[in-house]
Amino acid sequence: MIVGAAFLMATSAIGPGFLTQTAVFTAELGASFGFAILVSVVVDLVAQLNVWRVLTASGRRAQDLGNAVFPGLGWLLTVLVAAGGLAFNIGNIAGTGLGLNAMLDVPVRTGAAISAVVSIAIFLVPDAGRAMDRFAQVMGFVMIALTLYVAVTAHPPLAGAIAGTVAPGEWSTLTIVTLVGGTVGGYITFAGAHRLVDAGVTGLGAEREASRSAGLAIGVASLMRVLLFLAVLGVVSRGLMLDPANPPASVFRLAVGQVGYRVFGVVMWAAAITSVVGAAYTSVSFLRSLVPWADRYWTRLVIAFIGVSAVAFLVVGRPVKTLIAVGAVNALVLPVGLAVVLLGAHRRSLMPDGYRHPRALTWSGIAVAAAMAAMGAYTLVTELPKLWMRG
Repeated sequence: MIVGAAFLMATSAIGPGFLTQTAVFTAELGASFGFAILVSVVVDLVAQLNVWRVLTASGRRAQDLGNAVFPGLGWLLTVLVAAGGLAFNIGNIAGTGLGLNAMLDVPVRTGAAISAVVSIAIFLVPDAGRAMDRFAQVMGFVMIALTLYVAVTAHPPLAGAIAGTVAPGEWSTLTIVTLVGGTVGGYITFAGAHRLVDAGVTGLGAEREASRSAGLAIGVASLMRVLLFLAVLGVVSRGLMLDPANPPASVFRLAVGQVGYRVFGVVMWAAAITSVVGAAYTSVSFLRSLVPWADRYWTRLVIAFIGVSAVAFLVVGRPVKTLIAVGAVNALVLPVGLAVVLLGAHRRSLMPDGYRHPRALTWSGIAVAAAMAAMGAYTLVTELPKLWMRG
């Protein structure tokens, strides 16, 4: 269960937006993008350790903790997470279509429809939770292995990557906010923790297992980010240009040739379909304790969520800039979620007897929430308009 929850969170984070953001920002910033990755990993770890420890120890999902802290706060968090999850899932569905198109030359819309059916099938089996965990683990290993192959083949300048990470030549708040939003923003913040709570990993002592699972989750997502960063850096350092219509696909093609494009198809499909599953499961988990009948029929709600996402994509589609923008906006959910968790952690009536939240996590959590709120607001006002005005 510890590994299953970790891979659910990690593969939820590694979606089409994750691949697109990493390719776009590496092409723009070069080796300096390593600094943004380093900062985002630290922020991600602080956020996840706080969220996972408090929710599992309290035995409450985030929306229940929020309503206990202040009536209505849980409902606000539910609306933010569900809206962000639906927006991201439209892009995830699109990513599955693009993946099957690159892998097998299946038309994008047809591939998206097929993938939606596959995602729904996971929740039709008797033990849907276990099936979801196993599927996330297998797809996670596939993505990492194939991206490692492309990163090695691209021959990235490792010394330059290390130098850019510790002494960046340039960086931007949009980059960091988007990376954090794409890795632990919105529904992703709560995916693994809610899975542990649903599986009964709760109460005093559960926070130790939660910490291990959160660390593994961030490790898997960060490893994938670093490998993709190195692959892109290897390509752009040779003076090659990425295709703005599909940046990550061009990385794989330029690094390995036509075979690389097929490999990209596998990675994109695996990343997208696991994110479809994770987004749907986590978004619905916010309703399971707020709506009386939702817990009994949660698998049907997940199926409906996937279906709505698929129909929305077939109607409106998904441009590259939308994935980047949604990632930035989704980061704004993180300060709200962290505030709920930190307030709940210090309400003795909400936590088990004997639980003491580490001071280091409390203060670092406050710092992360304040910093993300400030950078998120700045990004919305100044950086995102610039993004939409480009080309």
